[in-house]
Amino acid sequence: MLGPAALRPSAALKTLAFGSVALWCLIAAFPIFWITVMSLKHPVDAFASNPLIVIFGDRTRETGLGISTFGLAVTAAALFSAYRIGRGALPRCASALSRAVGTRVAWILLSAAYILITPIVAIVAIPALAGSLDPLLGIFGRPIVGLTADHYVSVWVEGEFYRNFINSMTVTSGVVLISLTFGTLAGFGLARTRAKIAFWILIAALVFRALPHSVLVTGYLPVFINSAEILRPLFGEGAPTLYGKPLPVIMVLVAINQPFTIWMLRSFFANIPRELDEAARVDGCTYFQAFRYVIIPVMWPGVITTGLFSFLVGYNDYLVTSLLLDEQNQTMVPAITGYFNRETTSTDQVRAVAAAVSITAPLFFLVMVFQRHIVRGLTTGAVKG
Repeated sequence: MLGPAALRPSAALKTLAFGSVALWCLIAAFPIFWITVMSLKHPVDAFASNPLIVIFGDRTRETGLGISTFGLAVTAAALFSAYRIGRGALPRCASALSRAVGTRVAWILLSAAYILITPIVAIVAIPALAGSLDPLLGIFGRPIVGLTADHYVSVWVEGEFYRNFINSMTVTSGVVLISLTFGTLAGFGLARTRAKIAFWILIAALVFRALPHSVLVTGYLPVFINSAEILRPLFGEGAPTLYGKPLPVIMVLVAINQPFTIWMLRSFFANIPRELDEAARVDGCTYFQAFRYVIIPVMWPGVITTGLFSFLVGYNDYLVTSLLLDEQNQTMVPAITGYFNRETTSTDQVRAVAAAVSITAPLFFLVMVFQRHIVRGLTTGAVKG
């Protein structure tokens, strides 16, 4: 019989596995790191051919804009504290608040506050406060890396990028809410039914999901453009137009995302024993009460995982939002292209980079908040039993 030592992977296999993961992390993380560095530099430094100039920002530092050793330490401490809060304190606060407003509302409120406030406090406010103390710290207060937040101020204040952020939150919230509402009901029904038609419904959903997004948008576009004429018999001359508004975009993104949501949630529900349903029914629950009070709490990590993927569909979409939304209701991803639609300068390009980093930050903090639920959800969905 083989002992524990014989079952362990070899050193070569461990090296290959960890090396592959480390290489993938480096390749995936480097672009995010590099555009973040570029967004905090003067355009001359941001597009310099020498990587060290891009990192240290010589021209930016010469203009008196930079961060000292003390500022770097404070910023690192602020980011680490934000990580600890998102991983530890936030779940405890949500648990305490859930007694008053319910678990879902508590998580939504705290997560929204965390995603909105944390980047401002940890990345902007605390480093700025540390910078005000630099003149009192001597050598530790001298700028060692050139940094400037002027591009972010220009994007968010002068360019009113916050409007695009609000539009993105409106679209993604609608997509997540509708997708999870109908997806959980459909997934639970398909997981529990023994009818043969359930198989064909899942196949039809898979085929619909495989269609290119451009095909679906092309089918919806004429309807939304002519929506005022279509609705005129019902609403008269005051018939509204759907084109350019968030509602039709939410409808299209839900249609694109719903097959995936149904498949994913159906796999989670299939891993929950039917005996739980039967026990709830014996105790006097209706089918919906058993679903609401017994099944959903058990598979809450699966709902959060599916909700995150639904969020990403609406948050990162470019094709649907760029075609169906007007400039006033445009979301963040298509809005970045606005920096390249006119005579583009190096400053416009750096501002576009700053806007791209701004889009990435909420996703980072969102995954940080829900990382435990995501891991549990993916593990639950991957194991049958």
